[in-house]
Amino acid sequence: MPPLILGIESSCDDTASAVLRGRKILSNVVSSQTDLHAAFGGVVPEIAARAHVEKLDLCVEQALSQAKVALAEIDAIAVTAGPGLIGGVMAGVMVAKGLAMGTGIPLIGVNHLAGHALTPRLTDGATYPYLMLLVSGGHCQFLRVDGPDAFTRLGGTIDDAPGEAFDKVAKLLGLLQPGGPAVERAAAAGDPAAFAFPRPLLDREGCDLSFSGLKTAVLRARDTSLVDGALPRSLRNDICAGFQRAVAETLAEKSRRALALCPDATAFAVAGGVAANGAIRSALEGICDRPFLAPPLPLCTDNAAMIAWAGSELFEAGAHDGMNLAPRPRWPLDSSATPMLGSGRRGAKA
Repeated sequence: MPPLILGIESSCDDTASAVLRGRKILSNVVSSQTDLHAAFGGVVPEIAARAHVEKLDLCVEQALSQAKVALAEIDAIAVTAGPGLIGGVMAGVMVAKGLAMGTGIPLIGVNHLAGHALTPRLTDGATYPYLMLLVSGGHCQFLRVDGPDAFTRLGGTIDDAPGEAFDKVAKLLGLLQPGGPAVERAAAAGDPAAFAFPRPLLDREGCDLSFSGLKTAVLRARDTSLVDGALPRSLRNDICAGFQRAVAETLAEKSRRALALCPDATAFAVAGGVAANGAIRSALEGICDRPFLAPPLPLCTDNAAMIAWAGSELFEAGAHDGMNLAPRPRWPLDSSATPMLGSGRRGAKA
């Protein structure tokens, strides 16, 4: 029988816990912090960390209750050990360590990005190797996935991640946070051809991406569209539609190139918060020459079910961690690749 895994996730602004047995999700509890950060236009790390401390034990208790299992029945505890906001990651790791120490249950530290990257294995039973586009608020990279701890980066963003760009565009246009859903809703009422936004780096070979310049183009479009100092809603919707189409078409073309580099990939999968965007999903599926896998919307955003699944794969491969498991603000999946973002004391972001 597959092991019973308790998952814990607290890398950003969602506190989550889940229980899995094999690919069956017995519970998947997510406590959102959206209301706590709404007034600040983005996630405030200190507020997020405090909220995790308050909610983690409650989420674990609720996950066990919904799964109708006792803590003593759990075979392993999987916890996000990075990357992420360090206060939140520390809170989750300390809770997991306390549970493991008190019960003797094995502890497994999981890379949050691996949780996203392995989600197609949980939802669709994807077989290795497959191509993954991990596209979220803090990350964007193409990965060849050969195993639960075997990732090869083929390309990624050299500046902003798409989710970060969506959030910043929403803020520029006076839309609510989180920016991704707000921009998508506005874009549905807009004309994507009204503004000519660039498709960054399509003139450069390879799979690398850039979204900083696209964000700047939105700023200029906004400033030239003001009427008596205000932006008309119709023009705001048009800007959102044009921006969203530019992101979707850029990701689609770069995905086509990544697929060409992986002729043996069994599937093309997308995961991460931005994978919830319908226009982006449609554009990616349209260029795919093999099975296209996208998780259900609740499993696109941060959740503990994906952490439990990644932990399950690692556990069955014989992996486990001790009480010296350290939370990591940065933790690239492909440690052999040349860093694209960040360096110094905290290490490379990607």
